[in-house]
Amino acid sequence: MTGSPKRIRVLIADDNRAVRRGLRVQLENAPGISVIGEVSNGRDAVLAARNERADVVLMDIQMPEQSGIAATRELMLTSDEQPVAVIVMTSFAVDGYVTEALDAGAVGYLLKSLDSTQVVDAIFAAANGEAIVSTHVTAPVLREFVRRRPDPIEPDAIAALSAAERRVVSVLSSGVTSNEDIAKELQVSVHTVRSQLQSALKKLGLNDRTQLALWGAKHHLAAAPPHSSE
Repeated sequence: MTGSPKRIRVLIADDNRAVRRGLRVQLENAPGISVIGEVSNGRDAVLAARNERADVVLMDIQMPEQSGIAATRELMLTSDEQPVAVIVMTSFAVDGYVTEALDAGAVGYLLKSLDSTQVVDAIFAAANGEAIVSTHVTAPVLREFVRRRPDPIEPDAIAALSAAERRVVSVLSSGVTSNEDIAKELQVSVHTVRSQLQSALKKLGLNDRTQLALWGAKHHLAAAPPHSSE
C-alpha cells in the first residue's frame, strides 16, 4: 500500500491579518496543499520557513522588521538546506519591485487584488520549479523574467497555434490583459478572444493566462501585432 501524495507545505507571510486569513481560507480548501503557518514580518518568515520546512512561501514585500525582498534573499543564501520557492505577493505592479524580487531569487510575482484566483496554480507551479508572474506587469518585465529563467524554445508548439491564436497571445504577452482590451486591439469580438485564449491554453497544456503570457514572452511573441478582423 502506497502512502498519500506529499502535500505542498505553504507559509503565508503578510503583515495584514485579513490578507493572511483570506489566503488561509482559500488554500485550506485546495487539495494537495497544507498551510503550515502565518507570520507578519520578514524576519519571522525566514525563521518559520526554515524551521517548518516550507516548500513555498507567499511573501508580501512591505513588512516590518525585514522586507519581503530581504527575507527572500536570505532564504536563498543557504543552498545546502531544503530549497524554498518564494512567490512575492504585493499590491504594487511596479517594475522595480519585480526586478528586485527576481534579483532576490523569487520564482513568482503576483498582485493581491488581480491575481487572487491564480494563487493555487502558482503554488503548484512554484513547487514544480516553474516561474509564474502577473500578466499585469509590463511586457519588458515579462521578457526579463523569462530571460532570467530560460527554458528551451518549442517551435512545434508555436506551429500548433493558428495565426489568430498567435495574435491573441502576442497582445496578451505585450501587457494587455483583459479580454475586452485584447478584443479592441485586434478589432475582434470578446467572444473570439475568449475562444482563442482557451484554445491556445489547451493546445499548449497551460493552466492560465499568466502562464500563457510568459510562454508568449519566451517565444518572442510579445510584439505589436497587426490588426485583424473576424
